[in-house]
Amino acid sequence: MNNGKYIDSRPLWLLFIFEYKNFFISLFATLFFFIILALPTPDGLSSEGFKTLAVFILVLCLWITQALPMSVTALLVFGLLPLLGVMDSNEAFSLFGNQAVFFILGAFFLAAAIMTSGLSTRIAFIFLNLFGSTPKRLLVGLMLSSAFFTFFIPEHAVAAIYLPIALEIARALHLKPGYSRYGKTLFLAVAWGCIMGGVATLLGGARNPLAIGILYEYNGQTISFMEWFLYASPITVCMLIIGVLIIKFKFKPDIHDISPATKLIASKLQEMGGMNLKEKLILVIFLGTVFCWGVWGEELGLAEIAIISVGLLFLFNLMTWEDVEENVNWGIILMYGGAIAIGKAMVTTGCALWLVNLFLPNDSVSPFLILIGIVVLAVFLTEGISNSAVVALLLPVCLILSEKFGIDPKLVTLAVAIPAGLAFMLPTSSPTNAICYSAGYYTISEIIKITLFLDISVVVVFTLVNQFLWSFSI
Repeated sequence: MNNGKYIDSRPLWLLFIFEYKNFFISLFATLFFFIILALPTPDGLSSEGFKTLAVFILVLCLWITQALPMSVTALLVFGLLPLLGVMDSNEAFSLFGNQAVFFILGAFFLAAAIMTSGLSTRIAFIFLNLFGSTPKRLLVGLMLSSAFFTFFIPEHAVAAIYLPIALEIARALHLKPGYSRYGKTLFLAVAWGCIMGGVATLLGGARNPLAIGILYEYNGQTISFMEWFLYASPITVCMLIIGVLIIKFKFKPDIHDISPATKLIASKLQEMGGMNLKEKLILVIFLGTVFCWGVWGEELGLAEIAIISVGLLFLFNLMTWEDVEENVNWGIILMYGGAIAIGKAMVTTGCALWLVNLFLPNDSVSPFLILIGIVVLAVFLTEGISNSAVVALLLPVCLILSEKFGIDPKLVTLAVAIPAGLAFMLPTSSPTNAICYSAGYYTISEIIKITLFLDISVVVVFTLVNQFLWSFSI
């Protein structure tokens, strides 16, 4: 310490490595990639399959370390697969036009219209005004309303909407970051609600339509908008019940009067006034879109309905291109196109089958245990890397597993995508966790036991729902 300023005494070479760590990680991953390509092709694997394996390992390393943006890594897939002769360039780039990618794009546009119009904030305050009369009711209101929102808007967007609201409530109640037990629970309620609700529909997280896109490229099967909701909503309900019980019995509020927060919510609603014409039209178009997805999604196509709805938003001047540019994450769109391409290559070249046979050479293992293993792997892998990356890297291999062990491919798709969206422990697992953690009201060490319990609960709930509610037989 010198005159109140910190002097970093670490060696210069070490500082250099930390400063350019992403460059060194990318360099080592690239060298490893070329080393793999230089090795002889393993028995039972085609030359194209071996090259796909090399690309898969490179992508895995870069996505786990995030040395490059995930979208840039995905673009590498489009360049490397044709360059290595794994697939024709026209075929590779055509996978970017997968209907799942355009459904995600349309859903992002619709979410942008809802957020920029102020409709999302209005509805959030209406919900909280109904719930917030006692400390625990306000927490339950935050969790349930944020969960409900993620039925229609991507979970990270809902977390971004609720973060400033939660911060205003915390300031109104004079909750001190790092000390207030109620403040900690406030932001956990938002995070848990967004995560638990985000798996219920195809709109809650883009990993859900990504999984369907990979399934479609695998065998032409799909899961409709309504089918997904019917499968996933019981899991969401069970997890929300567990979350509410934890808040009720585990976190005892250290405040008893929340009248400043209820006055704040009421004043915000009063400031907004009545719903204007723009908000009403956006709401009508959005609800009409969801209705069409549920009723005619299979016949008309989810992507086609989404794109027509986006056209209506612009036709009635309900949003501008500037709104889109500010609110749509284009990098995610690129990432999902690359994810579908690597998944398709792994299946068609036999790479995924070779990996399955390598780690499970015989089929004597119980299909039930295989399914449990997939769920556990999806949940805990997501704690370390992006949930979208987990779906992209794990699902192609698991679909081959489903074929080998006689498990319905739809069930395997659900077993990867739903648990991959339900990781609660670390900020790295999802943007939602990162957003709520950034408020500074809790630390990872404070919640590690509770979130580990929630992760384990996901495995138990998924297994019970599959056994007693779903029609899949294993």
